[in-house]
Amino acid sequence: MLAAIDVGSNTVRLAVGQPRQGGFSNLRYIRRVTRLAGGSDPRTGLAADRMDHTIVALEEMSDLVASAGIDAVRVVGTEALRRAPNAEEFVARVKLATGLALHIIGGEEEARLSCLGVFAALDPRPDHCLVFDIGGGSTEFIWSEQGNIVFNRSYPLGVVDLCERYAEPSRQLAYIDTILEDVVRDLTLAGIIGMARQNTATLVGTAGTVTTLAAIKLRMVEYDGMRVNNLVLSRNEIESLACRLAPLSIAQREQLPGLEKGRGDLIMPGLRIILSILDRFEKSTMKVSDFGLLEGLLLQMTGNSDDFEKD
Repeated sequence: MLAAIDVGSNTVRLAVGQPRQGGFSNLRYIRRVTRLAGGSDPRTGLAADRMDHTIVALEEMSDLVASAGIDAVRVVGTEALRRAPNAEEFVARVKLATGLALHIIGGEEEARLSCLGVFAALDPRPDHCLVFDIGGGSTEFIWSEQGNIVFNRSYPLGVVDLCERYAEPSRQLAYIDTILEDVVRDLTLAGIIGMARQNTATLVGTAGTVTTLAAIKLRMVEYDGMRVNNLVLSRNEIESLACRLAPLSIAQREQLPGLEKGRGDLIMPGLRIILSILDRFEKSTMKVSDFGLLEGLLLQMTGNSDDFEKD
């Protein structure tokens, strides 16, 4: 049995699974919204209360891993830790409090692992696929052809950052446009943009914002990732949901089936990112993948014993 933990900008997530040919069986998940990136400062780094809250969640997960007979565990941190001046202090605190070795991975590695997880969910797997992974502090874009990753890059566009840095929707949209201009430029330089905009190319979204939209569409009271995998969302559906959510308070949004507590203020920035991506790539629909970074980590652990730690 293997375990992977993703310490994200908004959520800490644990996945436990038994490796088998072609994937995993007995997948189980735990997630805690800790908003590690909340209130962070470019000079001083992560806020003390957010670090404390995240360590409490990791202590819980460490205890579960210890009691479940896990053969190996890998713990990774992403954008919030990549840019925090006090990231190493946090890593040391996690090790002291939980015994877990937290590794801060680079943006391109995060993109590659996310895509590996997404590929395990897609059925059928498209020949040409543009994957985007919206996190709390960054968004990854990956272009694949016949299952091979041709382009993968991370950009500083996340829902927590948008929410905390730009209160006005117009300012959020302006920043989103600036980043997506960079994405389009990079894909153009790579000779990919034309193919990405063709009808034969599938747009796939993963991570919390995208899966929340799917859960709302399905009116999920209890989240089920297997029902979310391969769900198709249309631009019209997403825009209609944005119009429905915009006038609601955070508390009212979090009363909707499928929208978990702790995401009510983040869902609108996330919707703006998704709608902007659809427009930039001239897509009217997109597929959803519940699988992403965590599942990519588990698959990596199965394929290369040097990439994980044994208890």
